[in-house]
Amino acid sequence: MTENTGTTNPSLTEAQQTVREIVERNMPASVSDLTDLVRIPSVSWEAFDRSFVAQSAAAVAALLDDTGAFDSVVVSQAETPEGGLGQPAVLATRAAKNGRPTVLLYAHHDVQPPGDEADWQSAPYEPTIRGDRLYGRGASDDKAGVVSHIASVRALVEATQNEFDLGLVVFIEGEEEFGSRSFAAFLDKHREQLGADVIVVADSDNWNVDTPALTISLRGNVTFKLTVRTLEHASHSGMFGGAAPDAMLAAVRLLASLHGEDGSVAVEGLVGTQGGTPEYPESQLAEEAGFLEGVRSVGHGAILSRLWFQPAITVTGIDAPSVANASNTLLPQVAVRISSRIAPGQKAHDAFAAIEAHLRAHAPFGATLEITDVDLGDAFLVDTSGWAVREAKAAMKDGWGVDAVDTGIGGSIPFISDLSRVFPDAQILVTGVEDPDTRAHSPNESQHLGVFKRAILSEALLLARLNVKTLAQLSE
Repeated sequence: MTENTGTTNPSLTEAQQTVREIVERNMPASVSDLTDLVRIPSVSWEAFDRSFVAQSAAAVAALLDDTGAFDSVVVSQAETPEGGLGQPAVLATRAAKNGRPTVLLYAHHDVQPPGDEADWQSAPYEPTIRGDRLYGRGASDDKAGVVSHIASVRALVEATQNEFDLGLVVFIEGEEEFGSRSFAAFLDKHREQLGADVIVVADSDNWNVDTPALTISLRGNVTFKLTVRTLEHASHSGMFGGAAPDAMLAAVRLLASLHGEDGSVAVEGLVGTQGGTPEYPESQLAEEAGFLEGVRSVGHGAILSRLWFQPAITVTGIDAPSVANASNTLLPQVAVRISSRIAPGQKAHDAFAAIEAHLRAHAPFGATLEITDVDLGDAFLVDTSGWAVREAKAAMKDGWGVDAVDTGIGGSIPFISDLSRVFPDAQILVTGVEDPDTRAHSPNESQHLGVFKRAILSEALLLARLNVKTLAQLSE
């Protein structure tokens, strides 16, 4: 695997070359910062200890404060729709001067649960380097995004002796992995401090470890808990099986109705859209997704069209007796977690209405359904016509040595729609530190260290480019 180290480019300004040298020199410290953050199990889900998320926020705030770049660094919380307090986020600000733009750098410091630790080759919260990758929960999603922002700001500070005119806002969220429930309230609470001309969201993927990507299409999401009930209590399966409908049978039949024979979504009212895609054969999907021998893909049409522009429905969890604890009884109820990805062009609210209508219309044997814990996030299409995309792609080419690829992504970053709603004039750039082998959300999540360095360098070069241009010049 060849790494693009970013050799000296004679066309770079002296300041940009200085930034390059600083990023290279600071890489050991950047990796150390990342490993320190990975050691904090900052899972934001309700069932986990909130004190670790607070510890993580404090650590991020200290790193930002140590750069010396900011007029203010605070840890703040906002209310959730349910009336409680959301997880702590970090907000750092520095005002623009002399007509320069303001750039908002977003990432999140919370992480997914580790899952079964037996599936990890090394402990999920003990960062471990094997080859060119750093393993650990959150090593890539998204603590590498957090540190890439910190390291790029640090490089700008050192290159300019902290005498720069670019406005900076750093917003490090604390609950992205739990649906960003207080995000909208946080935007309202800090609207004035968060205002920016460009928003860089470092929470996406790259085409591969040698080629950067700018994400321009994101699916939305609809997630909820579905509880299926058929009986008032458990009953002996030998005495009543074959006549009494147990909840597992009803749930299996109901869930099967969500897909057609080829595995494509079969819910009336869920729609796809059209868009161009790069070449991506099924063999590449099989390798990157980890197909077992003989397994084939689901759905129809071009692979990337299925991943970027078509809806998907997945059952991500189920509450039922384990095999070890199974008894010969008919289950009175079964609960599942459903995650649906919504194609760009459809509102999440409309998609949820379609899914709910389908479930209620297809409930077998008169089963009763309860739908709770609903989270909705709209899809998003990035406007690529502005100057921010131009400047970002130039910085990416300088940092990686090759042109960036415009990509969609099958996953969702629903808060981007909130950012666009509150700051309609801001240009949004969706970048990232991940690659196809990252395994975000899965056991053995990892960060490729070469990608990490190039992501830091590209962002630092972008900040350096924007620091020497006024908004008027950029808009010409």
